[in-house]
Amino acid sequence: MPEIRVLIADDHAILRDGIRSLLEIQPEIRVVGEAANGREALEKVKLLSPDVVLMDVAMPEMNGLEATRQIKALHPQIKILILTQHDDREYVEPLLQAGASGYVLKRSGGREVLTAIRQVYESGAYLEPSIARQVIEGFTQREAKTDDPLETLTARERQVFQLLVSGKSNKEIAHTLRISAKTVSVHRTNLMAKLNVHNSIELAHFAAQHGLLEAD
Repeated sequence: MPEIRVLIADDHAILRDGIRSLLEIQPEIRVVGEAANGREALEKVKLLSPDVVLMDVAMPEMNGLEATRQIKALHPQIKILILTQHDDREYVEPLLQAGASGYVLKRSGGREVLTAIRQVYESGAYLEPSIARQVIEGFTQREAKTDDPLETLTARERQVFQLLVSGKSNKEIAHTLRISAKTVSVHRTNLMAKLNVHNSIELAHFAAQHGLLEAD
């Protein structure tokens, strides 16, 4: 097998060190670099031209979803393999739509991660079995489609949306929903993409058009 060049993107240094140790003992895999956030991953991709980017989701500065979109837009040949703790559909589907080639969970063993890297490199796709089931269920449930973009939001995205249009900051939303600010950022990116809005002003305008600004 040809050498597989891998870039590791995760904001936790100790996790990057562990992944690097796992990969570097594989004869056909070479870790060409690391990134601590999505913006740095985008820069390192330009410099290092990896074959596979092992991408976390919730990272500062630029989250994994937006980084995946930008990398695939600029470098469509590069495979993005998501490695994250998040296993619910509200994370999975937007990342696959953004161009991710695979999805594996951090709680999986090292063998699963190595299998995912090799399959993404060789065949261009890998989904952990539990994630594959969710994707299939998602397609099944979309048989009754609606033209209302609000119907595409998950329950959590609706909560974040309502708090955003009521003027709450990411930090305030995180406190209210008892989730991390990085997770709020991921939900915000997802829902704005689904609603086809690009900033807070457009989001408020969308809410006003749908009569949602008065709701609390």
